[in-house]
Amino acid sequence: MAGHSKWNNIKNRKGKEDAKRGRIFTKLGRNIIVAVREGGPDPNYNPSLKVAIDKAKAENMPNDNIERAIKKGSGEGSDANYEQITYEGYGPAGIAVMVTCLTDNRNRTAPDIRHLFDKNGGNLGQPGCVSFMFDKRGQIGIERTDEIDAETLMMHAIEYGALDVIEREEVFEILTEPEDYHTVRNGLEKEGYEFIQSDITYIPQNYSSLSDEEDIKKLEKLIDSLEDNDDVQEVYTNWEEE
Repeated sequence: MAGHSKWNNIKNRKGKEDAKRGRIFTKLGRNIIVAVREGGPDPNYNPSLKVAIDKAKAENMPNDNIERAIKKGSGEGSDANYEQITYEGYGPAGIAVMVTCLTDNRNRTAPDIRHLFDKNGGNLGQPGCVSFMFDKRGQIGIERTDEIDAETLMMHAIEYGALDVIEREEVFEILTEPEDYHTVRNGLEKEGYEFIQSDITYIPQNYSSLSDEEDIKKLEKLIDSLEDNDDVQEVYTNWEEE
């Protein structure tokens, strides 16, 4: 089923990210800072901050780092003014690419992102050129084990407000509306479920596959190059990896 490769590749992706742990912590900290500035330092009253903290904890970011980022967001020791920008474009063979950034200098970030697209067989487009191909969703992944009964999990997820529960080869994928994400996540956590990934994300409405090995290499290099950029938070594509 389309999208299955996302979950199959999580461990591989995590392994690659382990080597870049410091850079990832910096990005996660920036995300927390912005969330605090936009909605306050209490995650119980700031859903964006709760998402940012959940993501940081999923990457094993130390609590001290999280607390420092919250303090910086509250005005202690940081005067950087970050803004959120989303860039849209196409990778090799027309694969849709969305790039979310947090930057303190858009005059630096925009040409950097354009250069990475051009260098790796893609092209940066106008706002809205591919975003209509994606739905914003809460997405929760629970590893399939013998201890988890599919019907019970589905009952719990729907009871807490999930849109859908998709059974994949190695994982149960729970989808929610963004505004229902925390209710569903907290409810499933209360029921004792553990998550291999949990986030509010952009999910392609349809996936496209690539058969040309050169296009695949170019797209992988484009994604890696974008993710290595300090201003980039997330990269989303509609590529159906094999």
